[in-house]
Amino acid sequence: MKLLFYYSNTGNSKLVASYYQDKYKDIELRELKTKRKMPKSFFGQMMVGGFLAGIGKKDKLIDSNLNINDYEEIIIASPIWNGKTTPAINKLLSLIDLNNKKVKFVFCSGSGEGKGALKKINKLYPNSEVIFLKEPKKYNNELNKL
Repeated sequence: MKLLFYYSNTGNSKLVASYYQDKYKDIELRELKTKRKMPKSFFGQMMVGGFLAGIGKKDKLIDSNLNINDYEEIIIASPIWNGKTTPAINKLLSLIDLNNKKVKFVFCSGSGEGKGALKKINKLYPNSEVIFLKEPKKYNNELNKL
């Protein structure tokens, strides 16, 4: 059975989660929510989110079921901010043990890449699969990479 954690600020990662839900009937989705609220303006989101991701901040998760014991495959979908993993994903990765699990990361960004995130994930989980998508809400063909 598969479990997909997703954090979505603008809806791109939520679209990825919906895609997986349509594709696999044996998948459970869990949305990650943080105590910190992002600014409403896109510029504010870029400045605050980019800074927090850049320094490796871990945001407090609220109402999150982090039990992964019954799942063979874990998929984590999230935006990339400033080329790095988001504070929500940083916190998730600090709280769960992905050893002995099949792991896939799906990252969404405006550029379709995230070198800092890739470096971090390759170091932590060298056998995981990492996919980068360029704004799938705007470019629907990006979902074909999944």
